[in-house]
Amino acid sequence: MRLRAGLQVLRRTSTEVQVGTDPRWAVRLPDLTPAEVDLLLTVDPRTDLTDLPRAAAARGVDVDRAQALVAALVDARLTQDGPPRAAVRGPAAVDVDVWSLLRADGDGAGLVRARAERVVAVLGLGPTGLGIAVGLAAAGVGTVLVDDERPVRSTDVGVSGYRWADAGSARQRVATRLLRDVAPDVSTAAERPADIVVLVEDGVADPLRGPVLVAGGTPHLSVVVRQADTVVGPLVVPGVGPCLRCLDLLRTDADPSWPTIAAQHRPVALGGEPGVVATVCAGLGASAVLAQLDRVPGLAPGATFEVALPDAVPRRRTWAVHPECGCTALPASLVGAPG
Repeated sequence: MRLRAGLQVLRRTSTEVQVGTDPRWAVRLPDLTPAEVDLLLTVDPRTDLTDLPRAAAARGVDVDRAQALVAALVDARLTQDGPPRAAVRGPAAVDVDVWSLLRADGDGAGLVRARAERVVAVLGLGPTGLGIAVGLAAAGVGTVLVDDERPVRSTDVGVSGYRWADAGSARQRVATRLLRDVAPDVSTAAERPADIVVLVEDGVADPLRGPVLVAGGTPHLSVVVRQADTVVGPLVVPGVGPCLRCLDLLRTDADPSWPTIAAQHRPVALGGEPGVVATVCAGLGASAVLAQLDRVPGLAPGATFEVALPDAVPRRRTWAVHPECGCTALPASLVGAPG
């Protein structure tokens, strides 16, 4: 039995310690003797807590009292049983530590390893799209498919990973190299359809892509880079919540000229993506995809985040299912089905 990965025992006073620092799981152990405080300060995630009573005797701490302290840590769900699991290497190891604290069973490694079997497609590789793809690869997603034959522009260079030397090269080719630089084991080819598709589009969402994915039961995340901001969401799970066509119908209800305006959007007119906005949106997009893959709560149905300068603080909106769309009337066999 050990402390969960990432936890630390900290002295608060001469008679009190604190285990962990995040308010979601941190606990205080008060009314200790100085010897008990010193004993607990020797504990870290490598310590076998079943040996603590024996160590307590050597420090003059009552064995029964040491067992009670271990029981308190168990009751607070700060421990996990069994030997340390095989380490996950690279940036995904950080996810393992955090999820070991978030999951009731403490199996953060199991959650992250399951990502290795998942397939995600990212269509559109501007700074935001590339940031999402790289974030997914770094988090341990086994296969990341990328698609965008447009050339890297000088305005794409920045925090997402594109370099000046990449300008003029096809985004897809450069992105493939960057993914393997971050995660050497990642695959960029798959023999089966994607579990989820990320659509990163300029100006407006393509009205034809969404219905095709809905009909195929494929979850998909919309990311639209607009002239003055970027919209992340909704995450469409067919049959659950509004789809992209619902949003278009709702916009048309508010402005009958919306379809005419949308048809005239010219993506090439957009000069680029502000680096700080792209960074925030890449994080939002990658986290929404990972939550869907991990089957944990994430971006709620119909939720979108609008991110704009100067503060780049995400502003949440919620969209409803449009009564004329019919997307939630899909057969039950398609709801949440893998693509």
